Amino acid sequence: MTEKLQTLRDNAAVRWIALLLLALAMFCAYIFMDILSPIKELMESTRGWDSKAFGTMEGAETFLNVFVFFLIFAGIILDKMGVRFTAILSGAVMLTGGLIKFYAISEYFMGSSLETWFTNNLNWHTGVGFIDDVLPFYQGMPASAKLAAIGFMIFGCGAEMGGITVSRGIVKWFKGRETALAMGSEMALARLGVATCMIFSPFFAKLGGQVHVDNSVKFGVVLLCIALMMFVIYFFMDKKLDAQTGEAEEQDDPFKISDLGKILSSLGFWLVALLCVLYYSAIFPFQKYAVNMLQCNLTLNPGEGFWASNAVTIVQYLIMLLVAVGSFASNFAKKKPAKIGLMAMAVVALVVYCYMGYMRGTAETIFAVFPLLAVAITPILGNYVDHKGKAASMLMIGSILLVICHLTFAFILPMCKGSAVGGTIVAYVTILVLGASFSLVPAALWPSVPKLVDEKIIGSAYALIFWIQNIGLWLFPLLIGNVLESTNANNAAVIAAKQAIEAGEKGVFVPYDYKWPLVMLACLGIAALLIGVYLKAVDKKKGLGLEEPNIKAE
Repeated sequence: MTEKLQTLRDNAAVRWIALLLLALAMFCAYIFMDILSPIKELMESTRGWDSKAFGTMEGAETFLNVFVFFLIFAGIILDKMGVRFTAILSGAVMLTGGLIKFYAISEYFMGSSLETWFTNNLNWHTGVGFIDDVLPFYQGMPASAKLAAIGFMIFGCGAEMGGITVSRGIVKWFKGRETALAMGSEMALARLGVATCMIFSPFFAKLGGQVHVDNSVKFGVVLLCIALMMFVIYFFMDKKLDAQTGEAEEQDDPFKISDLGKILSSLGFWLVALLCVLYYSAIFPFQKYAVNMLQCNLTLNPGEGFWASNAVTIVQYLIMLLVAVGSFASNFAKKKPAKIGLMAMAVVALVVYCYMGYMRGTAETIFAVFPLLAVAITPILGNYVDHKGKAASMLMIGSILLVICHLTFAFILPMCKGSAVGGTIVAYVTILVLGASFSLVPAALWPSVPKLVDEKIIGSAYALIFWIQNIGLWLFPLLIGNVLESTNANNAAVIAAKQAIEAGEKGVFVPYDYKWPLVMLACLGIAALLIGVYLKAVDKKKGLGLEEPNIKAE
């Protein structure tokens, strides 16, 4: 009897190191993805970006992925060239786009001949209202926003390519093992980037007592360099794995258009893809406006002394890391006292973090708790899907929580305005629950894809889902911005603030009413819930295996 070949992925520590490299790369990408979200009001007061300009620029991230079908090509590249090549390529493309966006927002661009060119060009106008509202450029759009949109388009190609590459890499290293736990853990760490962005983007923008929004983007570009380094290190690990197994990075069978037909003919695939686009369209675009929404709905009392210092930012971030590390590590503690101790540490640290956020009186530190509950429970959910299944049911629960949270933001949070304590508590609880919802869906959704398509075309399947998802991620930042502007067109406070900004006043805040954009996002959650109910029925009828565990009992 011959001994089974031991490879790198048979070593638990090594395969989790491979996962860590991929997760750290996406952690950095997630930070850059939302680098301007917590300073939306500063972009309006310093660069003249109103909500429409901001939403158009943010939506540009996925424009090429959707309309030039770059994600489809990315999936083909991934299937043909393998994880290693595609990972390096995605990192390089992200960095290129990030550098362009940095230049667009920097003071070097202001007053340059290039700014003049962008002011006079790319003023697209069809005269058809809806079409003009969804174009990547429009007449009157600030020049800096136009060039930033181009850079963000390029970054978005790399980021989404990186996303499908990481998913394929995890399947490669963890197939037949703890796939859902690995994917959930990767997403938990990556989403910690959202909290990092919320805390440090305003920190760098206001560093030194003066507002320099380009410092935030500069911070993000440095992180994109780190992401590329993580992919390079992963390259050599993955290459050694293939040398051990004798597997080739390239696909043995050439890619054929008929492969896409196999994917598109699957009802289960379409239901998962539709649920994905509906759910994520209510999350990622919301993140880009969430800090500004809280600023408009909360009574915030900015702290003084220590609570207004740079030091408190570092201290609060370290406490946040205690929450993340303690709650995440508790999932892997084998002894009950250690598990309880780690979780207790995380809970205490979370309470301290929330208190510090209240004392600082800043919306970005309040919203930064968004991924913390997800970090705690995503491994639990991933492990549950691996051993117990119930992925379709978890998708439904996540959609229900999503609807409740957006309706709370729309109707209950504004009722608390005037009460600093009450409003902050409602905000914290709702944001944490939304984070829990955000962990339910990915932990169940992404590990389900290999059950729906052949292994040879997993990369293309992920690419198609990401492409469909990107339609929503392109459209809804634009829609939120347009709905925000149109529903506040007669808001006297908003009109007065905009006039003050046009007159050259500094530090003016525009108090938008976010009710109708939030109702729109809640409707997406309702639609996702209906798709989830139908998906569960189809799974039961056709035996797709979505409710079954990933790890089969031998």
